Amino acid sequence: MGRFWERFGRGIRVGAGIGVATFVLGVTFGALTQRLGWGPIAPVVCSALVFSGSAQFAIATALAGGGGVALAVGAASLINARYVPMGISVASTLHGGPLRRGFEAQALADAPWLAAHQGNGVYDRDVLFGAGITQYPAWVLGSAVGVLTAPPPDIVERFGLDLVFPGFFVVLLLDELRRSRQALGAGVLGGVIASGLLLVTAPGPALIGSAAAAAIGVRGKRKARTAES
Repeated sequence: MGRFWERFGRGIRVGAGIGVATFVLGVTFGALTQRLGWGPIAPVVCSALVFSGSAQFAIATALAGGGGVALAVGAASLINARYVPMGISVASTLHGGPLRRGFEAQALADAPWLAAHQGNGVYDRDVLFGAGITQYPAWVLGSAVGVLTAPPPDIVERFGLDLVFPGFFVVLLLDELRRSRQALGAGVLGGVIASGLLLVTAPGPALIGSAAAAAIGVRGKRKARTAES
């Protein structure tokens, strides 16, 4: 039991630092929704139920760009599809039956998943829980603060809050691009597709269309498996 608390505490310490960034990102999301006319309740409920910054920003971007609900949901689903392989990677570390394992998997998010990785595909369940438990309140509270304060545009720009969301995705993108040629090719093609579509359509459809570049990654993975076999 002592070992559990040691690893759980390590996860909390890692998650607390990341939680500061999560809180700021939540404030940015809450403030953005007020500029888009979401009202005070919808953003907080969305953060409490969806709990995915990237997906929620994608929803906001799609709706603000003139896309409908279907496009917004499609964009969020494409982004959250990454949780399928992430969930598979930690599945062996979770305990109990389907319901308990499903509940434990709620701790899974980008930062806790990375913090729990011990190398060679091994994940520490206790660190995952410790890091994950800090992210949910930070995200929901940050969203609520953003809604309540609704910083005016000049404050948002002065403190660089408008750069938090694109900066978040740039970090994820740069980390992914260094992994393989397929990832680099998919990233470049996605940017080209999105840029081209923005000339003739709104950001929402452009976001969905750029996802077609993911086919490069899928094709590359298939070639790699074929070569190994």
